Amino acid sequence: MRALLLASAALIAAPAAAQDHSAHQHHDAMDHSQHQQHGEMDHSRMDHAQDEAMDDSGHAMPQDKSAPDAAPESAVPARALEGPRHAADSIWGAEAMAEAREVLTKSHGAMTTGMVMIERLEARVPAEGGDTGYVWDAQAWYGGDISRFVLKTEGEGVFGGEFGGTLEDAEVQALYSRAIGPFFDLQAGVRFDPEPDSRTHAVIGIQGLAPYMFHVDGALFLSDRGDLTARLEAEYDQKITQALILQPRVELELAAQDIPEREIGAGLTKIEPGLRLRYEIIREFAPYVGVEYEAKLGQTADLARAEGEDPDRFKFLIGLRAWF
Repeated sequence: MRALLLASAALIAAPAAAQDHSAHQHHDAMDHSQHQQHGEMDHSRMDHAQDEAMDDSGHAMPQDKSAPDAAPESAVPARALEGPRHAADSIWGAEAMAEAREVLTKSHGAMTTGMVMIERLEARVPAEGGDTGYVWDAQAWYGGDISRFVLKTEGEGVFGGEFGGTLEDAEVQALYSRAIGPFFDLQAGVRFDPEPDSRTHAVIGIQGLAPYMFHVDGALFLSDRGDLTARLEAEYDQKITQALILQPRVELELAAQDIPEREIGAGLTKIEPGLRLRYEIIREFAPYVGVEYEAKLGQTADLARAEGEDPDRFKFLIGLRAWF
């Protein structure tokens, strides 16, 4: 009985073992054949690519960027580029298609839109005591992606004194802005300063987004009295969270000559590096706090000392950034 049971077990196990062994051989054969096929295909493709990449003299040749197994770019027939510019006119009519193309153009870049941006509306408290000041810096624009009208204004003053405060500097710019690339606009127009003295300037400048996401705004100003000055502003928004943003900012001012009536000397006249931390309650409304260092330089600093003023100081800031 025991021998009969062992014989039965052997008969059952034998087909399974044979099946496993045959399956193993089958997989090995498949792996070997696939490996051989892939090897041949890789070598043939490499040889073919090398043949295409090199000419008879061994110099590199331009390679076809077509998709694998697709016709080469040079195979496009000439008649594919012939025919009327607006073939749909022959089916739907020139009038109907002209209207459709106008709508398409407007929806793909020719729309006119507008925006008002209050970059800075802040109070400034001197670190070493003194009068608390204020600053505003805003701009608005209306137009399309290529051409638009831009209105800028900025100024500063101090709280207190006569009539509740003193306005020290103020300006308004009216500019025509034209895109000269994907990220920069060329701007030209006029600037009017009601304070500290009435003065008009011709303006030419550039505004846009520099590499690494730096916002840049620079301009040259030629006044009606022949004074040539320049201003450069740069800032960067570093997101800490989606709502909390740290913004380093620096502003430089230069003059080509002395302007005694404004206590400005030739050269680099002023630098204002600062740091602002804002919280966007909503995207359009963001209060902030910060600190800024203001320093008059060169001859401008000498003129400030002669008038009994401190040419440099730190200020604590509290303000608001908003747009609509």
